[in-house]
Amino acid sequence: MPIRTWRIPSFAVALGLAVLVAGCGKGGGAGAKDELVIGEYGSLTGNDADFGNSTKRGVELAMDDLAAGPAQGKIGGLTIRTVVEDDQGKPEEAATVVQKLINQDRVLAVIGEVASSRSLAAAPICQQNQVPMISPSSTNAKVTQVGDYIFRVCYIDEFQGLVMAKFAANSLKLKKVAILKDLKNDYSVGLSKVFAEEFAKLGGTIVGEQSYSEGESDFRAQLTQLKSLAPEGIYTPGYYTDVGTVARQAKDLGLKVPLLGGDGWDSPKLTEIGGEALNGSYFSNHYSADDPNPVIQKFVGDYKKKFGEVPDGLAALGYDAAKILFDAMGRAGSAEEAKVRDALAATRDFPGVTGRITIDKDRNAVKPAVILKIEGGKYVYVETIKP
Repeated sequence: MPIRTWRIPSFAVALGLAVLVAGCGKGGGAGAKDELVIGEYGSLTGNDADFGNSTKRGVELAMDDLAAGPAQGKIGGLTIRTVVEDDQGKPEEAATVVQKLINQDRVLAVIGEVASSRSLAAAPICQQNQVPMISPSSTNAKVTQVGDYIFRVCYIDEFQGLVMAKFAANSLKLKKVAILKDLKNDYSVGLSKVFAEEFAKLGGTIVGEQSYSEGESDFRAQLTQLKSLAPEGIYTPGYYTDVGTVARQAKDLGLKVPLLGGDGWDSPKLTEIGGEALNGSYFSNHYSADDPNPVIQKFVGDYKKKFGEVPDGLAALGYDAAKILFDAMGRAGSAEEAKVRDALAATRDFPGVTGRITIDKDRNAVKPAVILKIEGGKYVYVETIKP
C-alpha cells in the first residue's frame, strides 16, 4: 500500500504525489490528482430516511466548516471530497454501496451507517479492506467488535439502556415496566435486553414483553396484552416511524403511562405521527439543542441558517463523525489508511456537539447522554447522565 504523505515541500514533489494518488491505493479517489475522497452511506430513502438525511446534512455542515477554515477545504494540501451513497435503509444495499465506495471511488475512509443492522452489514467489508469506518449513531455493541478499523462517535446500547433504566427507577420512581421491541432491529433488541437487566438490578420488575417487526402498523394486540399487566411505563426503543403510531394506539386503548425510548425516536416526524399522544414520554438522546454550550449553539445556528430547521441528534452525530475524522486525518500526517486508523483510535477529549468525546480501547465513544421529555410537540431537556 503506497503511503501518501501530507507534507508537500515543492511543486515537483506535489506533482509526483498527485500521480501516486491517482494511480494506485484506495485513498486517492478515482482518477483524482489533488484530492482525497471520503465515503458516506446512509438511508436517504426508505422507511427511516429522516435518519440518513439528517446525518448527511450534519456531514455537509462539517464540510462547510472545513472549507471556511484557513486551509480552505484541504487537509495536508489535498482537497477533501465526499461521495454519498443511498442504501435505501436495507442491510444488503449497505454492503453493496460500501463495496462501490471502496473499489470504485477509492475512498480513504467511510462515514456510516446510522442503523446498527446496516453498519453490521458493511463493517466487515471495511475491515477486510482496512478502510476506517466511523459510524455516527450505530449503538449496538457488536458494530465495533467487527474489527480494529471500525469506530463510532455515539455511545453504545449498554450505556443508553443503563441511562434509561436509571432514569425510570431513580427519577420517575417506576417499579413495574413493560417492554415493546422490534424483533427485526438489532438496535431495539439490544436496548431492550440491557434495559431489562439494569432495571432489575435497580429493584424494578419487567412485567412482560411484546414484540413486532418493523413496518407493522397495528400494535393494538401487543398493547392490549401489556395493558392487562398494569405497567407503570412501557419501554419501546424502536424507530420514530413505529413509535409515533404506538403512542397513538396506546392512547386509544386507554394506556395512560409514559412511553420510554432511545435515540431512535429522534426525528421531527415522531411528533408529526404521534401528536399529543406522546406528551409525557421520555427518551435518551445525544444532545439537546437548548444546551447553552457555545459549541452547540454555534452548530445549531449554522445548521438553522443553512437548512432552515433545528438539527436533531442524528445531524449532530453526523457533524461530529466528520469533524473527528478530519481531525484524525490532520493528526495522522499521512493519507495511509492505517495511520488514519491509528489517529482515530488516539482521539481524546474532542469537543464535539454531542459531548467531549474520547475513543476507548474498543473504539467506542465515552461521552454523556441526555434525557428529553416530549411536551407539546417539543423536546424538553430533563437531565444529563455521564458515564
